[in-house]
Amino acid sequence: MKKTLLLVAFMAFTCVSAFAQLTKDQIVSEWTRAKNYTKAYLDAMPADGFAFKATPEVRSFAGQMLHLADANYFFVGVASGKESPLGKNVSLEKTVAQTKEATTKAVLDSYDFAIAAIQGMTEAQFAEVVTLPMGKDMKASKGQMLAKGFEHQTHHRGQTTPYLRLKGVTPPPEMLF
Repeated sequence: MKKTLLLVAFMAFTCVSAFAQLTKDQIVSEWTRAKNYTKAYLDAMPADGFAFKATPEVRSFAGQMLHLADANYFFVGVASGKESPLGKNVSLEKTVAQTKEATTKAVLDSYDFAIAAIQGMTEAQFAEVVTLPMGKDMKASKGQMLAKGFEHQTHHRGQTTPYLRLKGVTPPPEMLF
């Protein structure tokens, strides 16, 4: 078990490190692909499934997607230095109606913010170190912050796969390229 945990930790670190080494154009391309993939998930869920929860203890489908969007603003905002157009401490998950139309717009807007903010960065900025607002001693390079944000949105999009299946929908095919 200990060896498995070490292997998983090493693989996660390697993936984040590899992402952080991409060029700006490659990172923009990856975020654009992620936006398209997430849109396919949003399009696949029927309108009556956005408030659906797989179990009572978890977020709804819309809640997962809006949480993903909140984190896009957070991670990319910290990395780029751009302020969220939502304002300080505004949570989409808590303020946006859990409808297909409102959720889709809010989520895609978060990707547009992320892509534009990354395009506005220089490659030299990816190596700059930032202090994370949630901990006085937590530091990461801006490139690592972008990688963590990318990992986070991938994680939450993936969490919605069972929601689609439970609603009788086949999830969109993987979009690796």
